[in-house]
Amino acid sequence: MHKPLFNIFAFLLLLSACQPSAEDLFDAGVAALERQEYQQAIEYFDRVVQKEGDYPDAYNARGVAFFELEKWDEAIASFSKSIALDSTNYKPYFNRGNALMEKEAFKEALYDYNMANGLDFNQPDIYYNRGLALLGLEMYDDALVDFDMALKGNPEDTRVLFNKSKALLGNNDPLTAIATLNEVVRLDQRNASAYYLLGVTEMSALGNKEAGCTQLKMALSLGYTQAKEWIDEFCEE
Repeated sequence: MHKPLFNIFAFLLLLSACQPSAEDLFDAGVAALERQEYQQAIEYFDRVVQKEGDYPDAYNARGVAFFELEKWDEAIASFSKSIALDSTNYKPYFNRGNALMEKEAFKEALYDYNMANGLDFNQPDIYYNRGLALLGLEMYDDALVDFDMALKGNPEDTRVLFNKSKALLGNNDPLTAIATLNEVVRLDQRNASAYYLLGVTEMSALGNKEAGCTQLKMALSLGYTQAKEWIDEFCEE
């Protein structure tokens, strides 16, 4: 005996109503991202774009998950798709720039940071990351401008100060670099990298062996093993 067509259509309608929407899947993917369950997040975002191909936020979020898994090329492809769907959002440009930085594609990353900055010039992280790209390109004057812009929001951001000191050294300004590094270690007394760079700069730029050795020994005590080579060569009597 055949079932009435009405009942079949009603069943199909009910089945359709039980399926999660693209928005539900997107929210589940974001929740998985927040739990650091990146592969599961990707699976949710894949389902989103299967349901609704024109969903730039899903491609951007999927790119973030790929980035966290250190799958740079897959991340770049997802961010690029997000940009193709919506070129007015700074986030996928910024995120793609970050993935390109991991590949040391500094010139391409700089383009993306410029685009992100043009869409939203109030984001300190854009200035900081663009400064890193400029540092990689040895464009030290421009890097310093961006690091100073990033410091306007937080003058005591030791990440920015440390990389500003690198740009200062690249710009042949060791005295200001040393002053900046001293500020870093004042703010973060366990910053081994800053102690190391401070010690090397004191010795190589100023010939200040005593101060340099003190900083290098501090770096070594904090686990910065590269300092040992300098200590063995220059600091042991």
